[in-house]
Amino acid sequence: MVGMVSSAQDLLEGLDEAQRAAASAVDGPVRIVAVAGAGKTRTVTRRITYACATGAWNPARTLAVTFSVKAAAEMRSRLTALDIGGGSEGGVGGQVKAATFHSAALHQLRKVWPDICDAPLPRLSSEPRDLVSRSIRRVESSDRFSDLEVRDVLAEINWAKVSLVAPSDYPRVCAATHRQPPAALEVQRFCDVYTAYEQEKTSRGEIDFNDILLIVCHILDDFEEAAATIRSSIGWLTVDEYQDISPLQHRLMTAWLNGNRNVCVVGDPAQTIYSFAGASSYDLMAFGDEFAPLAADIDLDADYRSTPPIVSCANRVLSKAANREAYLKLRPVREAGRRVVKTAYEDDRQEAQGVAAKISRMIAKGVDPGDVAILTRINAQQQMLCRALKDHGLRYRVRRETSWQDGELDEDAQARLAMLETMGLGAATHGVTISTIHAAKGLEFKHVFIVGCSEGLVPFGSPGPGDELEEERRLMYVGVTRAEDTLELSYGRRKDSMGGVMRSPSRFLV
Repeated sequence: MVGMVSSAQDLLEGLDEAQRAAASAVDGPVRIVAVAGAGKTRTVTRRITYACATGAWNPARTLAVTFSVKAAAEMRSRLTALDIGGGSEGGVGGQVKAATFHSAALHQLRKVWPDICDAPLPRLSSEPRDLVSRSIRRVESSDRFSDLEVRDVLAEINWAKVSLVAPSDYPRVCAATHRQPPAALEVQRFCDVYTAYEQEKTSRGEIDFNDILLIVCHILDDFEEAAATIRSSIGWLTVDEYQDISPLQHRLMTAWLNGNRNVCVVGDPAQTIYSFAGASSYDLMAFGDEFAPLAADIDLDADYRSTPPIVSCANRVLSKAANREAYLKLRPVREAGRRVVKTAYEDDRQEAQGVAAKISRMIAKGVDPGDVAILTRINAQQQMLCRALKDHGLRYRVRRETSWQDGELDEDAQARLAMLETMGLGAATHGVTISTIHAAKGLEFKHVFIVGCSEGLVPFGSPGPGDELEEERRLMYVGVTRAEDTLELSYGRRKDSMGGVMRSPSRFLV
């Protein structure tokens, strides 16, 4: 938070040269590639406020979209704090809309729906997994599918929708990419389930999360007056985390713009960790061609977050990437710092107990538990860690796997919780955080422990060269760059004390 800003020029004070260039480039298409810890949110919010304060933009027609409720809440909070004149509702922070793709589209849909349809707006489905289960039973006439398989089928349907793959197109896509449907379903049987799922929703007068975006795209294509209403509210568009945009979100973004070139995208191809769900850094890398000529193309490579040893570790993780040239090399700004600690324990239980003991000693010396995080590759690793922390009398909170689109069907409630967390007032903020790396994206902690750093877990499944390995490499990079002051990497040589196969350290530790 900052004090009251007295002039537009003050908004550029305290920014480094690259950040200032990005914040003052307010016209035309702009791309900002920002490494972890580069002050991305600070730069973007200064840019938006500066553009509005100088009169270059109308705040009421300014939209910033990101991928989580928490990120949107933080952006709104920072915009309000930066307002010239103190941040009243009538200021920049009170007029600029910062939202996720889905909440922005849902707001637009609710606004224009009465003008295009006499029927009520379909309800958002509260139980899409139940709809999938019903659809499978219709097609397969069987209850043999487990909850995990139902979840996997829903994930595949969501992937198809965000990838703009209709049921009729799915077999062709599978043939071209060697993609296998989940739950051991044959390709055509999955298509039948996908079709049945859409029918189940329609019969209940419901839509799902991704239908919101699809319907708004349809309105922008085919309803001229409603499209004009929507586009009139978007004079200047900023898209954060652009490396994780899906084909559907890209389709919506270009439909919003409809030739408007006042767009800024911000992202880091090295932090693309949701490819399995349809996200892709392709559009970030291709932005220069798609929107040529760019008004500005800026790299923010200075890492203000992490110590030099942590930055060096992050750079080493990426150093052997197949497409290393696509990633910026982090440049540390902080001075000195403790070396990155690497520890091999005899088994997973000893690893959990060892990490918990270290954290207990840190807290005894005055470290705030809320500044400590234990990161895992998968949810299944977390139960043992919870027990170990409990054995040491430590409070903790668990952040489990989330979609990169960070569900927000109960948008108002989640926004309030996210705002509280942004302000440091959320529940259990003083407990140790246990989180998957995916769920920790966008967060930072003074002290980070990444556990399970062995082949099979990190990278998961020990993939050979290819896209899957590179996704795991980027995930490790994201985990490492969550750390500010200290980083410890560990693994258990065996799963348990009963023996079994010996594990080898992750190739990312070498």
